[in-house]
Amino acid sequence: MAFGSRAAGKHRGSSRLSRKTAGYAGIAAVVTTGVVGSLAGPAFAADKAPSVEDTGLNTIVVADELAGEIQAQAHSQQRAAEAAAAKAQAEADAKQRAAEAKAKAEARAKAEREAAERAARDEERKRLNTFVAPITDSYVSTQWHAGGGMWSSGSHTGIDFHAASGTEVHAVGLGTVVEAGWGGAYGNNVVIKHADGTYTQYGHMTSLSVSVGQQVAAGQQIGLSGSTGNSSGPHLHFEARTGAEYGTDIDPVAYLRSHGVNV
Repeated sequence: MAFGSRAAGKHRGSSRLSRKTAGYAGIAAVVTTGVVGSLAGPAFAADKAPSVEDTGLNTIVVADELAGEIQAQAHSQQRAAEAAAAKAQAEADAKQRAAEAKAKAEARAKAEREAAERAARDEERKRLNTFVAPITDSYVSTQWHAGGGMWSSGSHTGIDFHAASGTEVHAVGLGTVVEAGWGGAYGNNVVIKHADGTYTQYGHMTSLSVSVGQQVAAGQQIGLSGSTGNSSGPHLHFEARTGAEYGTDIDPVAYLRSHGVNV
């Protein structure tokens, strides 16, 4: 037993020394290896073929490139959106200008139409109210109600305008012919009814150029002066009446002057 015990004791002592020595050797080896490894590392790296390692820097570069592309795309989309908005605004402005121009044109056309209508009404009113002398550049040779045996009533029922035979006779105002033909003592005569309800008569004419029912305007020729009927020589007998019948005569000079004609 004692032999066995000693042997065991020697074995354990030797083991402790060996482990200690081995420990020192290990430390030295580690140190030596580290130094050698540090010195040998660059040479080894130089001999080794270059390779790309994923150190994290590559990821950063790719991320930056992607961010740049996204930003560029965003800028492009923004420019496109701005261009589309500008185009839409331009179209809207153009439509508004067109609508405004159309409204102005319609208003101008309406104003012009209304002005034309007013002018037409004024012209019609003027045409209705315009009166002229029955003989141009003439004068009254016999007054209204002049006395004498030449007239069956004992006095002149109208006025006489000096006129050579064949002188144009004009309607004094707008009206409708109610008599055209032979009128006994009046010879060839015309009677016109006017818009205000009055009548005018033209006698002793040599010829007539209108017929019953015809509408005539102021200044329109209705015949030629002469000396037909109860007449002592060429002239125009002119009467103004309140009715179509004989005996309704009124002062012809006052009548013409009331319509703006000075005789």
